[in-house]
Amino acid sequence: MGLTMVGLIRVPLLQRRFAVDVSRFNRGPASALPLGAAFAFGWTPCVGPVLTAILATAAGTGTLGRGAALLVVYSLGLGLPFLALAAGMARGKRRPDWLARNSRRIELAGGVLLIVTGLAMATGSWTVLMSRFLAFYARFGWPPI
Repeated sequence: MGLTMVGLIRVPLLQRRFAVDVSRFNRGPASALPLGAAFAFGWTPCVGPVLTAILATAAGTGTLGRGAALLVVYSLGLGLPFLALAAGMARGKRRPDWLARNSRRIELAGGVLLIVTGLAMATGSWTVLMSRFLAFYARFGWPPI
């Protein structure tokens, strides 16, 4: 995926755009159901496994407070980027030219990050890095399992 984002490999299927034409939906509460269903359809494969693991971990904690804290942290981690994106979109309406000028740089940075992550996984460096993070968090009793 990183090589595709950088532009070194072209995969026609990945170059296609699939989008829902939101202008077909009426504005107001009646449009919430179809838009929410479309959003859930696209996000369930991404959020589902992580949420399942967090719910299982929260259910297995010794106290209600620890389980609730874990779910609050997960909710903040999921919700705060959306709030930041909304703030950026509001600001971006005033400055769409910045995004247009820098979109390729943003795409290249994301591609390079994917390549580095893939290489780290292939060489075993990712496991070493994550074990260090887990050891750090274990000193504080996290994750609470």
